[in-house]
Amino acid sequence: MKKNDPHKILEKVRQQRPVVHHLTNWVTIYDCANIVKALGASPVMAHAKEEVADMVQIANSLVLNIGTLTPEFVEAMKLAAQAANKKGIPVVLDVCGAGARPLRDKKSFELLDAAHIDIIKGNASEVARVAGESVSTKGVDVGDVQKDMVKVAQTLAQDRHCAVVVTGKEDIVTDGKKTLIVKNGDVMMTHVVGTGCMASSVIGTFAAVDKDLVLAAASALACFEIAAEIAAKTSKGPATFKESLLDRLFHLDKRAIERMQQIIVYP
Repeated sequence: MKKNDPHKILEKVRQQRPVVHHLTNWVTIYDCANIVKALGASPVMAHAKEEVADMVQIANSLVLNIGTLTPEFVEAMKLAAQAANKKGIPVVLDVCGAGARPLRDKKSFELLDAAHIDIIKGNASEVARVAGESVSTKGVDVGDVQKDMVKVAQTLAQDRHCAVVVTGKEDIVTDGKKTLIVKNGDVMMTHVVGTGCMASSVIGTFAAVDKDLVLAAASALACFEIAAEIAAKTSKGPATFKESLLDRLFHLDKRAIERMQQIIVYP
């Protein structure tokens, strides 16, 4: 990939201002909306099953996040995803907390079977669990996974015919054929609730304007995490970091992206 690819996709977001429809985590919904807005896109957070399919008709991508799932909420997600499939817009599923408890696992698999998911995103234990591995997640925090996560992600991507994103110290993005590793980010991100959910929203925003889902997802993570690196340099703690993150992403420019992005082709 080229050094300026992330900036090119970010500029497409700013120019096209895509609508990103969310059925997402109630804990982080406000942050997800704001991060999409900071990119220059338009967030929609419509959850009612009576209108989700209609709302998809004005959207350019759909982001699903099971962080605060209920059975009824998942049914609305299925309707939205099926409508998105019919319209031909990308669907991102954040399998937040998969591996923590049986209900969460069951609903993750239901969503994966009910509609085509274009991008599956989670931390190592969450992705390993939906790939069929016997692992546990600590609430919504990553559990110990004694697996080669590149291989796990590649196999899941091939089995589900989608892109897979594994977030962590180094992010993995793959469609089973092409695999990119993103090495940007800062430890301060782990001290703020919601950075993982926000990352899913950024991925959904970039996927709305670029059909190469691996490149779009990797570019989204690089831009988000570069903004985090810049924000962390002047932050006093989690609160000032979170505030600065929005500002830094809003002002992110080509020079910073090309200088700081660390996306490598695997192997």
